Amino acid sequence: MDTKGIILAGGYGTRLRPTTKIISKHLLPLYDKPMIYYPLSTLILAGIKKILLISDKSNIHNYKKLLGNGKKYGINIEYEEQVKPEGIAQSFLIGETFIKNSNCTLILGDNFFYGHKLSDKIKIKTLDGAKIFLHPVKNPNNYGVPKIENNKIKKIYEKPKKFISNYAVTGLYQYDKNVAKYVKTLKKSKRGEYEITDLNNIYLKKGKLKYEILGKGYTWLDAGTFDDLLDASLYVRTIQQRQGILIGNINKNT
Repeated sequence: MDTKGIILAGGYGTRLRPTTKIISKHLLPLYDKPMIYYPLSTLILAGIKKILLISDKSNIHNYKKLLGNGKKYGINIEYEEQVKPEGIAQSFLIGETFIKNSNCTLILGDNFFYGHKLSDKIKIKTLDGAKIFLHPVKNPNNYGVPKIENNKIKKIYEKPKKFISNYAVTGLYQYDKNVAKYVKTLKKSKRGEYEITDLNNIYLKKGKLKYEILGKGYTWLDAGTFDDLLDASLYVRTIQQRQGILIGNINKNT
C-alpha cells in the first residue's frame, strides 16, 4: 500500500527557550544524534520511503544540509515551509500536494518511540479511515485523552481538566487520503490552531477511527522540554550501552 510520511518539525519551541531562539529544537542532540533522527528512523522502520519534512523558514535549510534528499538513506525526502505554526493538523494543508491520494503517517519531530517490533504495529496494511496510538501517562491532562467504553473510543478531549483516562494520544497518527479534505472543514480553536483532536473526532464520528495501545514493552517520550529531553537522552544512552543496540539509526548501511 502506498503510504507517505510527514514529519512536523516546526513550531516556536517555547518550552526549550532560550536555546530554540537560534536553532530548531528538532536539531538539538538527543544523546548522540540530532532529535530529528528518531522520528525519521521510526518512519523508515515502518517501510515508508517518501517523506515530507515541514519546518520554518529560518531552519529548513539546516535540515536540507543535514539530511539532503534522503537518497543515501534509501528514501526520498521533500521539504515544505511552515510560514506560521497553526496546529498539528495544519501539516495536511501544507502537505496536501505531497499526499495526493495516498495514505499518510504523521509523526511529530520531538516524539520518541521505542519498543519490540514497533515497526509491525505502525506498518499500514489496509486503512479506511484513521488510526491513533495511545500510551499510558501520569499526566494525561497535558495531552489529548480518549474516553474509552467497551473497547471503543467515545470521544477525544484536548487537555481535559477532569480525569478521563490515563491514556494519552501520542504524536503518531495515520490517515487515509481524505485527511486534507477533512482538515479544510475545521475551524481554528481559541488558541488559533487546527487541532489534531478535532480532526480525530471527525473520523470518530464517521466510525472510522481505530486505535492501538502501546503498553508494556513500549516507550513514548515527548522530548519538548529540558527534563524530557534529558530523560530521553539518558534512556537512549542506557539501552545503547547495555544492549549494544543503535537507536535512531537512519543509515541503511548499518
